Amino acid sequence: MTAARTLGEQPVGDSAVPRLELAEWAARHGIVAGITARGHGFSLGLWSEDNVGQVMTRWRALRAAFAARFPSVAVAHQVHGTAVHWHAKAPDGWLVLDGVDGHATAARGLLLAVTVADCVPVYLAVPRKGAVAVLHAGWRGTLAGILERGVAVLRSAVFARTADIVMHCGVGICGECYEVGSEVLGLFTGRAEAGAGRVDLRAVLVAQARALGLGEVTVSPWCSAHDRERFFSHRASGGRDGRMVAYAGLPLA
Repeated sequence: MTAARTLGEQPVGDSAVPRLELAEWAARHGIVAGITARGHGFSLGLWSEDNVGQVMTRWRALRAAFAARFPSVAVAHQVHGTAVHWHAKAPDGWLVLDGVDGHATAARGLLLAVTVADCVPVYLAVPRKGAVAVLHAGWRGTLAGILERGVAVLRSAVFARTADIVMHCGVGICGECYEVGSEVLGLFTGRAEAGAGRVDLRAVLVAQARALGLGEVTVSPWCSAHDRERFFSHRASGGRDGRMVAYAGLPLA
């Protein structure tokens, strides 16, 4: 049975791009994985209240911070769906897809990225095969099975066993902070609900990982709503906050 262990992202203090990274994944698996942070108002949301020019300047700063290790970056217009795109090779420069909520690759030098601000970034890796994925999991994607889809993409692409896949549920809103209406709550509980309630998306994703048989599962201790001095939260800000970027990739040697 898959048990979840707490694994905290650690701040990176030597960069113009405020971010936290999974030092353990870097040390054990050679994978760069992390999330940008609020520091200096570093929002990367194109549909937030920030000036678009300023946001694009921050995206260029993000690209510059990773350019030596990751000449290519893959992002997408997310739709809270379950589409996970397999990148067979690293594109030249930027690749922007439409209608995709997850990316996976075994190509080195390609940084996979999703935008979040309460939704859970799910990081998947097959260390033995040198493959990695990052998924955008809100309540819709979680219920619709984006985790199962991401696992299936990795299994098919690199002929991996499910038990060889490791997963980290990153910075997202915690169950204490995430209140949903009765209709959404009922979708999670499987019964009619009389009123609103709270949902812990990371706990749901861990249960799904256990059912799928993933080999190792860890969970971030950070909450985007509780820890707003460090992260952006759509829910805690009433929809006015910016966005972080969660990323993962296999750096160039």
